Amino acid sequence: MPEDSERVPVFRSADPDALEKAEEMQDLLLDAGFSAVIVDSATEGVPPGAFEVRVPTLQQADAQKLIDTQPAVPIAESPDPSQGLDMVPVFASDSADAELLAAGICSILEGQDIPFLVVGGSMFPSLPFEVKVPKNRLEEARRAITEAEEAGPAAADEGERESEAESGASESGV
Repeated sequence: MPEDSERVPVFRSADPDALEKAEEMQDLLLDAGFSAVIVDSATEGVPPGAFEVRVPTLQQADAQKLIDTQPAVPIAESPDPSQGLDMVPVFASDSADAELLAAGICSILEGQDIPFLVVGGSMFPSLPFEVKVPKNRLEEARRAITEAEEAGPAAADEGERESEAESGASESGV
């Protein structure tokens, strides 16, 4: 069997699912009779986080032809063009404590798994801060903020204590 130094890459990926893609490519090549191996960044010449599929130098041209005949994999589905995903403000303020208030709103939204976007800049205190959410989640976001305001700081403190107790239990293996 040829040494790894006598092998050349025919596929490389550094995507989050790079190993899975490399395994699929290796399977394709092995099924076609090629001697394909997967290498990672521990191998010289492979960038950090990347995976490569390599074949012996003599098999490179034929392996590449096989790979080139494979149907293109769609990069991603078309984005959802619906207006429900448009970002709309759920909070806006230009007060002196607007950044702090925005941070609190973000914590509430994060706790409810509601996506958000903060618009504003600390370097320009005269500009307002906004927290935006997808239009189709606006009512849910408003409801979460209202419930948090009604529950008050005591509920936030209780939630923090419960969270700390849970993380302490999971760290100790309970």
